[in-house]
Amino acid sequence: MPGDVAVLGAGMHPWGKWGRSFVEYGTKAAREALADAGLDWRAVQSVVGADTVRGGYPGYVAGATFAKALGWQGARVTSVYAACASGAQAIGAARAQILSGMAEVALVVGADAAPKGFFTPAGGDRPDDPDWLRFRVLGATNPAYFGLYARRRMALYGETTDDFAQVKVKNAAAGAANPYARYRKRVTAREVAASAVVCDPLRLLDICATSDGAAALVLTSMDYARRHGVTDPVRIRAVSTATPRYPRTVLDLPDIATDSAAAVPEPETGFRASIAHTAYEEAGIGPGDLSLAEVYDLSTALELEWYEDLGLCGAGEAAKLLRDGATALGGRLPVNASGGLASFGEAVPAQAIAQVCELTWQLRGQAGARQVADARVGVSANQGLFGHGSAVVAVR
Repeated sequence: MPGDVAVLGAGMHPWGKWGRSFVEYGTKAAREALADAGLDWRAVQSVVGADTVRGGYPGYVAGATFAKALGWQGARVTSVYAACASGAQAIGAARAQILSGMAEVALVVGADAAPKGFFTPAGGDRPDDPDWLRFRVLGATNPAYFGLYARRRMALYGETTDDFAQVKVKNAAAGAANPYARYRKRVTAREVAASAVVCDPLRLLDICATSDGAAALVLTSMDYARRHGVTDPVRIRAVSTATPRYPRTVLDLPDIATDSAAAVPEPETGFRASIAHTAYEEAGIGPGDLSLAEVYDLSTALELEWYEDLGLCGAGEAAKLLRDGATALGGRLPVNASGGLASFGEAVPAQAIAQVCELTWQLRGQAGARQVADARVGVSANQGLFGHGSAVVAVR
């Protein structure tokens, strides 16, 4: 298809708390991706960096920062910030450059050195910034929203804290088999229930940590891949960067109010559901074509919501899908075979790129003990602040 670009290389720096510069992490991931692609750094014509606000000016100009760290060689640079969707938007920017003919080889890099504890808005007084206001007016940390989402699912669908705990159990089992994961230990539902309450009904093991880490991809045109002897690469077939439609009647981070639907009917498809469905439409596939999915599991309850938003099941049916084992390794449609953010934690600019690294390894059959049998089509989905929604479809 004319929208395909090839994934020739994928590389990561392990997630953890390493106490070093995000540039070091990103450079290592980039070199791994280049080695995986069998390409010299000088072959790269475009560098797209996913920004981190926690790196000072180097973080805000990540494209040039990584190009400098690898050695100036004249490549085009682009820097992208879209909060948690930064990595997917960076992939989208690189893909657009390749499809437009501006470059044949692009390196996409995201890396972060995250603070301890939960994320807070950047410093300074900004009374017109909803992200700043929700902290100052409500004292609403991110887990407060996660707890609200969980309570909503419990009220609407009868889900239980044990259902949420089983998401962590599933993802921890997958993460235990992933050498890049920060947490590589299986857990039980009893251990989840015994962990400290963070924001009722969610406990510490229901919520992802903040981490250091990095991920990188080498993307090329299909012609370039063929000229270099790669006749059947993993291909990115769609990148969705959808925004919401008015009215939004479900509270979403960082907003502290919803729109009224008194005069304007609600959209047929809600925001999170539109993220994946836009990608499906571009790729010419549907949920029934998927072999696996990597989703944005900031909390265990949010992963269940993604099952419905991706069209894997109907509204209120996510817990049944989980209970039946359909989304576990060995199930009908594994979700977060990487271990997800539950096993990695958030390294914000890197996480969407890491999702596509996992899809790449799975579609190549290189995922080791967490390999999904006969994987042919995968989707990743995540969401950034202020209506940044991103999904990537990869095929083999």
